[in-house]
Amino acid sequence: MPQFLMNARDKAGSLSVRMDNRPAHLEWAKLHADKVLMAGPVFADDGETFAGSAFVVEFESLQAAKDWFAEDPYAKAGLFETVEIKPFNWVLGKAKPA
Repeated sequence: MPQFLMNARDKAGSLSVRMDNRPAHLEWAKLHADKVLMAGPVFADDGETFAGSAFVVEFESLQAAKDWFAEDPYAKAGLFETVEIKPFNWVLGKAKPA
């Protein structure tokens, strides 16, 4: 199944939006764990300040991946300044699916 890299960056000064929507975001992501190969927060250079979110997911098409990501509670709350969703091919790494 095709893979997609989703790279989203938070708007400046949006920590409260992230934290207010975090429980719903995590619940939403868990509901779709069968599509998620890798996911997690992205941090600023200090390694502590939230700066965005990243996913590698499997969907039947780019449009299906975009439609899915649009349902993320973070996206619905307007957290992200930028979102990039691109076709991806996981070539190597310890956790690469078979």
